[in-house]
Amino acid sequence: MRKLLNTVYITNESMYLGLDGENLVCQLEGKTVFRIPFDNIEGITCFSYLGCSPALMGKCVEKHIALNFVSPQGKFLGKICGETKGNVFMRVAQIDAFRTRGILLAQNSIASKLANSVKVLKRSMHDDEALRSDVEIIKALDVLKKGTESVLLADNIESIMGIEGNCASAYFSVFGKMLKGHFGISFCGRNKRPPLDPVNAVLSFVYSLWTRDYAAALETVGLDSYIGFCHSLRSGRPSLACDLVEETRCIVERFVITLFNLKMLNQKDFDVQLSGACMLNVEGRKKVIEQWQNKKRSDILHPYLKQKIALGLLPYVQSNLLAKMLRGEIDEYPCYLLK
Repeated sequence: MRKLLNTVYITNESMYLGLDGENLVCQLEGKTVFRIPFDNIEGITCFSYLGCSPALMGKCVEKHIALNFVSPQGKFLGKICGETKGNVFMRVAQIDAFRTRGILLAQNSIASKLANSVKVLKRSMHDDEALRSDVEIIKALDVLKKGTESVLLADNIESIMGIEGNCASAYFSVFGKMLKGHFGISFCGRNKRPPLDPVNAVLSFVYSLWTRDYAAALETVGLDSYIGFCHSLRSGRPSLACDLVEETRCIVERFVITLFNLKMLNQKDFDVQLSGACMLNVEGRKKVIEQWQNKKRSDILHPYLKQKIALGLLPYVQSNLLAKMLRGEIDEYPCYLLK
């Protein structure tokens, strides 16, 4: 089993990353702030515009360490990667399988996402008695359940994604009811590019981090993260990572609900721009990243493997299972389902 190492997040926009022997060195105004041995690093996500040295980039390529560059607002900018792992036959098998079995994969993936959304709602209803008789939540549950059935009967990607869009709209129309609310939170549905409230800001931010983990995991097992079966191909977008993230968005959503309900964030952790965009500031990002790293270290029981794994390993497990399906070692890709 793969060992879960540390992902280093550089949140200070004035930091510069360098290399000293076998150590990652972080500098601020020319002074070394800290250094970390490369043997302890899984990946690096940098929210800094100053960047890093070419020597460090070369070392990351050599060590197969994912080096991602993200804007301070959480938008993915680019990544440094080395030689493609795996062989060309795996990539050919990926393309062929997605052409012939893409609809089945999309059906199962989106159906799993909707089933997991039902579990998120039911979990909150279990925790809060007042939600158990909420008419709007009951109606949203009905939409999600019918949507799951409809997705499995759809015969093209456009229909599948259309059903998913309608279900997502119903789900997020009641998402705010799961938040106990503090410091005047107002959540009136999902919005992005840009997010307009604190909840959407954190959702977008953690979705982005989780997608980066999936993209790195897919490359590790020899798959092309940019060739997907569900999301349309787009230059610069890791479509396959976006596909696999769908079934585990529920984990991010439960995490965000917990952050707000336990009052781990406050109004000072967000900046509102003149345009109305709401973004996590430096302190807010630090808080979210710290809690997300702790979450990734927690154990979950994988429903297919029937064994406990660290949550942070889930992208690698699911990527490996997809690779096994493409190699013919298993008949179907087992989507992740909440228990």
